[in-house]
Amino acid sequence: MKWLIPFLMVLLTGCTMRPEFSAPEPDDEAFAPPVLDYSLPEASDGSLYRNNYMMTLFQDRRAYRVGDILTIVLDEETQSSKKANTQFSKDSEVGISAPVFGNYTADNLSASVDASRGFDGSSQSSQGNKLKGAITVTVNAVLPNGVLRVRGEKWLRLNQGDEFIRLSGIVRVDDINRLNQVSSQRIGDARITYSGRGALADSNSAGWLTQFFTSPWMPF
Repeated sequence: MKWLIPFLMVLLTGCTMRPEFSAPEPDDEAFAPPVLDYSLPEASDGSLYRNNYMMTLFQDRRAYRVGDILTIVLDEETQSSKKANTQFSKDSEVGISAPVFGNYTADNLSASVDASRGFDGSSQSSQGNKLKGAITVTVNAVLPNGVLRVRGEKWLRLNQGDEFIRLSGIVRVDDINRLNQVSSQRIGDARITYSGRGALADSNSAGWLTQFFTSPWMPF
C-alpha cells in the first residue's frame, strides 16, 4: 500500500496539467491588442493632419491599419452525420447417406452436418453546432498583400460564472462592409473559442476520475 499514495499524487498532478482542468484567464497576451505609439509627431509646414490618419470623403471608415478595430459577426453552423450498415450470412449443409452392403443397409452410419454463420452490424453518428453573436477585435498586423491579421477576446461576467469568446484569423479588406463588419465565415485560418468558467461550467463537466475511466488510456 505504500506505493498507492505516490501513484495517486502523480495521477492528480497529471490531471491538473491538462488544459480542461486549468480555467482560462482574461487579458491573455495572445489575444491582447497591439502596443502602439500614440505620441503625436511634430507639425511641419503648418500642417494639421497626420500621415495615414486622415479622414477621406470618398471612402468608408473601415479597418485597414494596425490598431484599428473590426466587428466580427459570428454566423457559424455545422451539421454532420454518418451512417453505416453491414450484414452478411452464410449457410452450408453436408449429408452422407447410409451405406448399402448387399441386401443390408447400415442406417446407423448415415450422417449430416449443418453450419450457419452471420453478422449484422450498424453504426450511426450525428453532430451539430451553432454559434450566433458578435465580437469586436483589433487588427494586430497587416500582411504584405494587404490582408489583416485580427485577434481579440470578449468576456461576460454572469452571476454564476464567466463566459468568453476568443477569435483570431486573417481578413481581406474587400470583405469588410460599410459598417466595418465582416462575417466569421470569411475569416481565413479562423480560431474561434466559446466557453465558460465558474459554477455552471464546473457542474456541466465530468470529474477527472470519470474522464480517466472514459479516456483511451483505460484498458477495460
